[in-house]
Amino acid sequence: MSEIKTLEIPKWGLSMEEGTIAQWLIQEGSQFSKGQEICEIETTKIVNVLEAPFDGTLRKILAKDGETLPVGGLIAVCANDDVTDDDIQAFVQSLDQGTAASASSAPDSTPAEDKTEQTAPVEQLSSSTVKAETSSATRKTSHSAGDYIIPASLQGYQPPDDLFITPHAQKLAEKYNLDLTKVTGSGREGRISIADLQAAVQGAGGQWPDVKHQASTKAAKSNADDSQVAATPVARRLAKQWGINLHDCRASGTRGRVCKEDVEAVYNREHKSAHTETSLNATQPEQAKVTSIPMNAMRKAIASRLQAAKRNAPHFRLTVDLNVEAIQTLRAQINESVPQVKLSINDMLIKAAAAALIKVPEVNVQFDEESQSILQFDQADISVAVAIPNGLITPIIKAANQKSLAEISGNMRDLATRAKTGKLTPDEFQGGSFSISNLGMLGIKHFDAIINPPQGAILALGASEARAVVEHDQIVIRQMVTATLSCDHRVIDGAVGAKFLASFKKFVENPALILV
Repeated sequence: MSEIKTLEIPKWGLSMEEGTIAQWLIQEGSQFSKGQEICEIETTKIVNVLEAPFDGTLRKILAKDGETLPVGGLIAVCANDDVTDDDIQAFVQSLDQGTAASASSAPDSTPAEDKTEQTAPVEQLSSSTVKAETSSATRKTSHSAGDYIIPASLQGYQPPDDLFITPHAQKLAEKYNLDLTKVTGSGREGRISIADLQAAVQGAGGQWPDVKHQASTKAAKSNADDSQVAATPVARRLAKQWGINLHDCRASGTRGRVCKEDVEAVYNREHKSAHTETSLNATQPEQAKVTSIPMNAMRKAIASRLQAAKRNAPHFRLTVDLNVEAIQTLRAQINESVPQVKLSINDMLIKAAAAALIKVPEVNVQFDEESQSILQFDQADISVAVAIPNGLITPIIKAANQKSLAEISGNMRDLATRAKTGKLTPDEFQGGSFSISNLGMLGIKHFDAIINPPQGAILALGASEARAVVEHDQIVIRQMVTATLSCDHRVIDGAVGAKFLASFKKFVENPALILV
């Protein structure tokens, strides 16, 4: 008996909530084999390739390029050639009517993220059968699967002031009058997702359609009064001119206000223009133009995480100057005597930082906000910031304190190369107990870095340069690097941070210590 199967947005990593179809690698009607690359899916961290979990033929694409769906969202229908187009169409219609569960061979209780395919016997896809199944489902629930039934105890939407919530979840909560203060977020930093809305409503005896069928193809427009929304005068004038509700705009301006660019982004999105040139000043269209470029998923994730880190973690910073002449001399000697090893100064600073973390374990920590506890690690898993075309990613040198300089160098080259091509696995960039950001190769002398949550500290390294310093009452020229440690004061005190920097300075200026 021939079967119809579906492809879904997979769950890559614990923090993944949704994925965007970057591009389809095969066309409708194409046959494929198990393991073949089907499409590219962009997450908040990487662009990964979905491999076929079975042999089949791609009969209908449900999610076009650029569409964003939650984990488990259906993206395509697959079946052999003996399945007719009418059968495929009937199956798709059954999904739209909320009866996909009855067409699946997997139990209804199986979580969406654990499913890799759904199957339905072709013989069950006649129009009369679909109608009968729909009627049966209606009798069981008294409502179709697409209905939203919000219990009275959860009604009463109010614009969130300090709640951390996904944009799509906020739109749905507003549309269906759901009180967000009664919803518990399960995401990182307590972020509320669509799945959390569904869990709260169903837990209170209401009804919320299966999360996997809620493709975020079009955001619901707000009808709420936006007169009290903080916005710049230009943004408010443009919003009124274009008929845009300020509740539908991000607030990226100063002091949490909606700015002109936020309103333009909504206008461009509603008019299907990904890269629309808009006037720099609406009242003077003859002036210079600016191109509005929507943020991709990775850029949005970076903005969200770092904004949360800056808001929640009380940063303080400590700075020290390092004499790197000895470590540069050792690096040159190793590279010259061992041709197969090509150490960078960054490799050696990673090793020195790992040694200092073991020496001062109070800095080698994460802060668990949920349990309000400090997680201290016995090995130095160092995240190293790597710039990539779409943003920034932090691959991890695991157990750097146990690795040789050659191993650290090899790991760093491999991770950086795969990071820039989007080939890292989630466990290679999620976690870590400490971070290093080095902008010295770009000529930056000194800078402050924002902590990478849930870690407790990050080390910012500047360029090596010749400076005049005083040694034994004499002015001499030395190669120096400025290092700045940013600490989360909730888990690391000033004296502890200073102790770490002193240890780090000792290992850098006496590099023989990191070889033993």
